[in-house]
Amino acid sequence: DMVIQWGFLAIIVIFQPEIRRALEQLGRGNLFKRYVANSSADQEKLIKAVGGAVQYMAKRRIGALIVFEKKTGLQDYIETGIPMDSDISQELLTNVFIPNTPLHDGAMIIQGTKIASAACYLPLSDSSKISKSLGTRHRAAVGISEVSDAFTAVVSEETGSISVTFDGKLRKDISLEVFEELLAEHWFDTRLPKKGVK
Repeated sequence: DMVIQWGFLAIIVIFQPEIRRALEQLGRGNLFKRYVANSSADQEKLIKAVGGAVQYMAKRRIGALIVFEKKTGLQDYIETGIPMDSDISQELLTNVFIPNTPLHDGAMIIQGTKIASAACYLPLSDSSKISKSLGTRHRAAVGISEVSDAFTAVVSEETGSISVTFDGKLRKDISLEVFEELLAEHWFDTRLPKKGVK
């Protein structure tokens, strides 16, 4: 019996990182269900909050990088930033990226319907397809989409343009309406109701 107990303990010690990762994945699945917006009205409210913040920052050329976790866990990247575990609001999203504030550099990562962390480090893409005129934010947005299924929003501080990345692809300079449609599709796997349709 003692041999079995010590053997079991040895396995836990040796495979501790793998066990931790597996438990994180399991926990993340439960957390995502816990925090996922239940109704289409809740989803639309969250999309409008993000869209409003993106529009505000784009008009004022405030650079921003917001990552939406999907099935691929981003815990390793979340842990590089400052933990927040906050509800999403237009005001908070905007305040995080105001220049010269402690959290404005780096990426914000959203897990489920919570802001998990801000000022996170992301892998930079070395793809030759990315224009040299684009900065670090865009390279980081493409980089995270190359190693995960995350959806990422970027606001350029040089031009104020809105871009998104997913599946290793970059869509540059899109309208707010297109941004919100893509966000609904990738964040909640849904479509926004057409304007004028009740």
